[in-house]
Amino acid sequence: MTWLDPDLFLRGVAWRDGVRTVRADPADLARLPWDTGARALLPIGVRLEFLAPGARAVEIRYRAAVPDPADELHDLAHVFALWQGDRCVAETFAEPAEEAVAVLGLPPGEGPFTVHPPQGQSPLILGVRAVGGTLLPAPAQPRWVVHGDSITEGWWSTRPAHAWPAVAGRALGLDAVNLGYAGSARGELCVAEQIAALPADVLTLAFGTNCWSGVPFSAPLLYETVRAFITLVRAGHPGTPLLLVSPLLCPDAEDTPNALGATLRDLRTALE
Repeated sequence: MTWLDPDLFLRGVAWRDGVRTVRADPADLARLPWDTGARALLPIGVRLEFLAPGARAVEIRYRAAVPDPADELHDLAHVFALWQGDRCVAETFAEPAEEAVAVLGLPPGEGPFTVHPPQGQSPLILGVRAVGGTLLPAPAQPRWVVHGDSITEGWWSTRPAHAWPAVAGRALGLDAVNLGYAGSARGELCVAEQIAALPADVLTLAFGTNCWSGVPFSAPLLYETVRAFITLVRAGHPGTPLLLVSPLLCPDAEDTPNALGATLRDLRTALE
């Protein structure tokens, strides 16, 4: 059977740089902090979604590099994982290769199914095809653009499907587009402008923790940064539902001042 164009099946895609999926506008990288730009090269949250009437397996042709040790925490298991609903039903190991084929057996029923690639290997999906049946793109779902830091990106998740945007997207029937940047997400205004230009049916902004540690903010600075960030996002999405999530509890930071005298509790209050 002929290999099918993977673009028909890919979900969670924000931008493209040639044939690769990326998580920042490739025409606007020069304005991004270097750590944000580096994280944006990883295809976090990008996945395949399909129906497979009559098929007993799916084959995925891909190209994958040997992962950088610094990125290994982003996908501790280098596997293609097949999900049906809220269950992982199959996994197969992914060898780094210039070109290889992963085969995943399908359970009974036509789906829909989701395949999460080993994102730490930055795989390029070259083609997909069914074994013994037909492969069809899954119905489109509302696009949910989620911006945040390592918590959103899923830094410690043991599988890409376990990052909270992936979990919530499955539960709510949303096409989660993960714009979480580990170590970053400090209210960079160029990121707000990029989000404003993206198609989105729902928006979530979940940042602020790295404004206590990585680059210290005072409470007034974060307050004005959040006002400016939302103003720029709203320029592109004046009526889109938007949820703002303030920093999660971090016991070591709650009452400890940073270099500008702000505790995480102060920053949370400013953001809210």
